[in-house]
Amino acid sequence: MVETGSPISNNSVFRFNSPFIQVILIGLVCFCCAGMFNALSGMGGGGQLDHNVVNNANTALYTTYAIFGILGGAIYNIIGPRITLFSGCSTYILYAGSLLYYNHHKHQPFVVLAGALLGVGAGLLWAGQGAIMTSYPPAHRKGTYISVFWSIFNMGGVIGGLIPFVMNYHREKADNVNDATYIGYMVFMSIGTLLSLAILHPSKVIRNDGTGCTDVKYSNVGTETVEIAKLFANWKMVLIFPAAWGSNFFYTYQFNNVNGALFNLRTRGLNNVFYWGAQMFGSVLIGRVMDFSFTRRKTRGLAGISVVAVLGTGIWIGGLLKQRGYDYDDVIVNKSIKLLDFKDSGSAYAGPFVLYFSYGLLDAMFQSMVYWVIGALADDSVILSRYVGFYKGVQSAGKAVAWQIDTHKVPYMNQLLVNWALTTISYPLLALLVIKFVKDEDKVAEDDELRTPSGYPKQSNDESVN
Repeated sequence: MVETGSPISNNSVFRFNSPFIQVILIGLVCFCCAGMFNALSGMGGGGQLDHNVVNNANTALYTTYAIFGILGGAIYNIIGPRITLFSGCSTYILYAGSLLYYNHHKHQPFVVLAGALLGVGAGLLWAGQGAIMTSYPPAHRKGTYISVFWSIFNMGGVIGGLIPFVMNYHREKADNVNDATYIGYMVFMSIGTLLSLAILHPSKVIRNDGTGCTDVKYSNVGTETVEIAKLFANWKMVLIFPAAWGSNFFYTYQFNNVNGALFNLRTRGLNNVFYWGAQMFGSVLIGRVMDFSFTRRKTRGLAGISVVAVLGTGIWIGGLLKQRGYDYDDVIVNKSIKLLDFKDSGSAYAGPFVLYFSYGLLDAMFQSMVYWVIGALADDSVILSRYVGFYKGVQSAGKAVAWQIDTHKVPYMNQLLVNWALTTISYPLLALLVIKFVKDEDKVAEDDELRTPSGYPKQSNDESVN
């Protein structure tokens, strides 16, 4: 914790330097950049007929993201939030521009290069976002702040889903989206890049009781190198590894082999509006469970994990039942699947639509749950930026593998079963993490009393790092 000061004269949560407003700002940045990217990815193949182009670009993206996701926390600790976030956001514009270029020139290497650069930028953006979202909120409201961020961020996916839906509404037989769709994404991404400059340095963000949100410790390359290396032997990170690997692994299957395989172009855009809209609802729901369901923080954490486990199992069972009716050969080779349209397909559209909506709901609940657990492991943004960086790095490595699995035509059923297994394995490991390492609020308060007036521990070995 940080040094306690006097309550500030203006204690409104709507102060520009309040944690709440800063979380809203980082939500808006991600709304414009990562949210629009998610909507673009959700089209299946980035809105292109040839999915291999975007699959290869995404492999490059998540390979570099795996590296810079882990390094992103260290970079954030050295150069601060504004440069980190601005640099990361700018790469989203380049990526959308590369697909616009591909619409005319079919030059795959440029798209792959843009994907690789986006991986670097995404690592920086999400490391900064994770540090802000997990360290700024008070301990008893982390789930609420995470749900606020997740709702704003996923509104980007909702608006981003409307762009191709509107721009391609009358192109029922089109195979790839038009230029205006990519230009629309680039406009939003440019706004988000500029908005990142409004994010304050952690030293300027003050809670209502007059305390700073986090210890401000200026780091250096040597320190960060050592601390990042320690993460790979940290039992907390070992327990979170399967959840990190699986938390975006299912995107390839859901985007390409559900939305991209079963629906026509304009309906995919509409589906994405509801997919990301479901995420807003899911994040609020799990945030309420993990902040308000029980008095003890450990009990709330276990309750949240249990809710996600039960709901997730039911959704994957529904996916299994649907997946038994089609596979790769039906969609790509024989083209025996009649693509569903939201207007023309009648009741046949309803079941697959509800399934895709449910996948969005599960994604938000699963990731919000993991972020809550990470945020409960420490309060210091320096430590949490490393934890989140590790999480995003492993997550991205999993996504890189997932895109190549799809490129190599692994049967859809196998992909579904792997995704189901990864999420299922995660639940008991996260529960063990909560039981062993998450402290209840009264214990956190006791530990704070052992700190010096400056806010730093009396002893040099910070238990939360190792």
